Amino acid sequence: MIKFSNRVTAVLVMAFMLTFMLFTALGGGRNDSRSENREPAHIPDSGASELADGSFTEGLNNYIADHFAFRGKWVKLNARLRAELGEGLVNGVYIAGDRLLDTEYSSEYSVGEIAKDINRYAENYGSAVYFVAVPTSAGVYGDELPEYLNGIRESSTITGLYEKLDPSVRKIDAYNVLKMLNDNYVYYRSDTRWTVYGAYCVYRTVIQKLGFLPTTYDKYTIEHASSDFRGNLCDRSQYTGVKPDILDFYKYQGGAEAVSCTGYYNDGTTVEKQIYDKSQLSSGDMYNAYLGEEVPFLKIKTSASNERKLLVFKDSYADCFIPFLIQHYCEIDVVTPELVEGEASRFVDPSEYEQTLFLFGIENLTRSGIPASVNK
Repeated sequence: MIKFSNRVTAVLVMAFMLTFMLFTALGGGRNDSRSENREPAHIPDSGASELADGSFTEGLNNYIADHFAFRGKWVKLNARLRAELGEGLVNGVYIAGDRLLDTEYSSEYSVGEIAKDINRYAENYGSAVYFVAVPTSAGVYGDELPEYLNGIRESSTITGLYEKLDPSVRKIDAYNVLKMLNDNYVYYRSDTRWTVYGAYCVYRTVIQKLGFLPTTYDKYTIEHASSDFRGNLCDRSQYTGVKPDILDFYKYQGGAEAVSCTGYYNDGTTVEKQIYDKSQLSSGDMYNAYLGEEVPFLKIKTSASNERKLLVFKDSYADCFIPFLIQHYCEIDVVTPELVEGEASRFVDPSEYEQTLFLFGIENLTRSGIPASVNK
């Protein structure tokens, strides 16, 4: 069935190719912005074996998408066509009915390398270290992937990583919390990352490990900031057949608030930021509404009536999570290590904190590891 649909796709693609060649001649080349960071594709081989196994179709699709005018329209049409033919895989993104799932798993960094860096940090500094590895939507909804795409299990990767962490590092389980609640809106349909509600569900576990009682759900007023969010998987596949996602802001009326939120750049300049930045809802990346555009270092001072400070090392998964911490700490210092040039110690002295929280998506850990700036 798959080989048959590949042949059908090849015939249809070649028919469309003539049309797009005309568009190219009239339009003068590619005029749509590209989100992929790669070299343009080359014309594929068209032998019998390539036609049979579908590689010609894939290569031709990539070539057309990269080199022809009206590229954006072509990519969207290609995604629609594949979905209609039941193939469902576009640029590494699987169309699973009403959800998009990432199938491109990177293992450039082993769990041993990642654990080694975290263990070194715990050994070098006296603070209590807490570690959270967050699965992607494909990790939690992997049962919706075809068997031939459901290879490496994120749950196994996270378990293997936790087993290699030193006993002094407090491991916090996000996977099973999210898996147990996967009938709820804990992940976006069009993005690899969790929703704010998914982050809140894990927050309840994390904050207890950190020594506080979680703020109950009914204390929050939820603002539906946007119902038109299309995430990173939609950007990659250009498939718009799934329902747009909702971006929510959780606000605790009468609780502690952020008194100041200051971003620091590598050149020493600063910028005043917001916990929820509505201006980003009209930007190219609406997810930046959480904490604004990323900066190497972010200092959040709150009205919480204590003297507790927390140091957080994070990636984008933490952006919608961090606002929940405002109720518990008078200061939250946040480092995005992949953006730090040189040493993280230029912004913070980790030895001054009683607690350090690492919160990263497992996809980013296995792809990029723990940036060297953490241990410098």
